[in-house]
Amino acid sequence: MYDKAIDILKIFNSYGYSAFIVGGYPRDKLLGIDSSGIDICTNASPKEIMEIFDIDGVSDIKYGYVKVIYKNSFFDVTTFRKDIKYENNRKPIKIKYVNDLKKDLLRRDFTINTICIDCNEEIIDLLNAKEDIDNKLIRTVGNPRYRLKEDSLRILRAIRFMGNLDFHIDKKTEYYIKKYSYLLKKLSGVRRREELDKILTSKNKEKCVKYMISLGIDKALGINNLRDIVLCDDIIGVWSQLELTQEYPFSKIELNSIKKIREMLKLEITDYTIYKYGLYISTVVGSIKGISYKEINERYNNLAISNRHDIVLKADDIMMLLGRDRGEYLSTIINDLEIRILNHEIRNDKDELSRYVIEKYKE
Repeated sequence: MYDKAIDILKIFNSYGYSAFIVGGYPRDKLLGIDSSGIDICTNASPKEIMEIFDIDGVSDIKYGYVKVIYKNSFFDVTTFRKDIKYENNRKPIKIKYVNDLKKDLLRRDFTINTICIDCNEEIIDLLNAKEDIDNKLIRTVGNPRYRLKEDSLRILRAIRFMGNLDFHIDKKTEYYIKKYSYLLKKLSGVRRREELDKILTSKNKEKCVKYMISLGIDKALGINNLRDIVLCDDIIGVWSQLELTQEYPFSKIELNSIKKIREMLKLEITDYTIYKYGLYISTVVGSIKGISYKEINERYNNLAISNRHDIVLKADDIMMLLGRDRGEYLSTIINDLEIRILNHEIRNDKDELSRYVIEKYKE
């Protein structure tokens, strides 16, 4: 993908335009980290970009953004711009296209994201970002007082970069992160969750959680008990433990999983609860309770039955043993057998189950 991006830069140059790979990819390249997505910036206008690459549609021409497809790969290409005015502490509502790379870089969030690569694969560093990368420092481009207030999402992005890269946030930026953390309440639940998913699954998630608690970010995000949870590897397992006072978006499947995880957390992990809640829910709950995936998986694979159809004594057998017609009592008896078999109180043997049913249920 990198070679294709270099080709795109050369194509722009052949038409007389400047173009650079910018943002996360050059940063990660300097850090020796594999990175998939590649963003490109250019002084070509959205219309000119579309003409060069024969594109019929544009993702967001308002912000100079075009999605270019080149040799079956997707690249986000943006025109150099200057953000004039922001709305609701989140999005620029007025921009101006510019013809200067440095002016475009000055609108970006953090210095570490301003490294560029040109068509000759040379590193372009106009804002001394490499020094911050070498020092593992997250610092806003310009005064954090303005950069964080104009877009409150940058608060969470700073913490995400801290977690993913194991960097630290400079003191001045940290001061304004704390001061403007209240703005996170206005941020949409979708954007809050997107960033928190990445923060709470980063390789340094414990560090990020301590940092958020120390600055009161958790309260601004509507999370009451962040300090009390177990940071398991499954993000739904993490969300299941959180007490939320603000709305966050979850799919029906996720909500169902959260409900089951919360139920099972209140119970002892037994063969029956593993059987009842299934392997996924059980492994998540196990990780929260300090039980390894291997142990849960072995117990699941060695359950006496995998579903109630495995019970060798069938409904017709029970009716014959008791001399009764079909009725709701059958469900009660089968549930009883299911639990006792899984709890190893009785073997899944037809003769043994028959004796048990007769002794307990024969009138």
